[in-house]
Amino acid sequence: MGFEPALLVELAALGLATGFLAGLLGIGGGMLIGPFLTLILSARGIPADLAVKMAIATSMATIMFTSISSVRAHHRRGAVRWDLVRGLAPGIVLGGALASLGVFALLKGTTLALLFAAFVGYSATQMFLDRKPKPSRQMPGFAGQTATGGVIGFLSGLVGAGGGFVSVPFMVAFNVPILNAVATSAALGFPIALANTAGYIWSGASVAARPEWSLGYVWLPGLLAIACCSVLTAPLGASTAHRLPIAKLKRIFAVVLYLLAAYMLYKGLHG
Repeated sequence: MGFEPALLVELAALGLATGFLAGLLGIGGGMLIGPFLTLILSARGIPADLAVKMAIATSMATIMFTSISSVRAHHRRGAVRWDLVRGLAPGIVLGGALASLGVFALLKGTTLALLFAAFVGYSATQMFLDRKPKPSRQMPGFAGQTATGGVIGFLSGLVGAGGGFVSVPFMVAFNVPILNAVATSAALGFPIALANTAGYIWSGASVAARPEWSLGYVWLPGLLAIACCSVLTAPLGASTAHRLPIAKLKRIFAVVLYLLAAYMLYKGLHG
């Protein structure tokens, strides 16, 4: 697969858009990268099953870079709940390792696409309905946060996202303000991405038909182009999040997730 100018433009545009959304919504960018990178790889002759897996793995790898850029911007505004990061991160690492080292390689790419659509659609519905939690509901203790982190890490490992599609609705349901939830989700993106990327590299090392310059399931040219551009726009997204009305931010989150769920549902049914 050659690196014609059109491909580089597509990857750069994808990086700029995902960086902005990572900062704005705390979703790490993987929700956007996965579907679009699947489209880019499939259009260039990569088998559908492998294209989905490589898109998921590559999108997860980019989150290591966008997360750092995004969380710095949120941290400067005092929005990151570091106490929640400490509680959720250990489970996230364990859950991500379990998914990326074993389950991911065993499932078909079309099955992963359907899982992606289901989880993202559910999260979008929760945010769009904007149900108000009981005022007395508070975040669980350390053990509960660690267990929840395990679920977030596992699901993230299957669909290649930074976990914001689960962690943001989860925190909001326990009366964590949306801006704090988005900022904290951005901080959680790094341990999620690190654990899962290591697993994708290991589990995909012996897979045939991968394009050139692949490290396991991670497609390095896509990672480099997207990451270099996404770190430029993540701070802009973070600053925009702090200026938007809360209700509008939730609905933007939901609409973006619905669109991406629809594409991956189509890919899973017709890929």
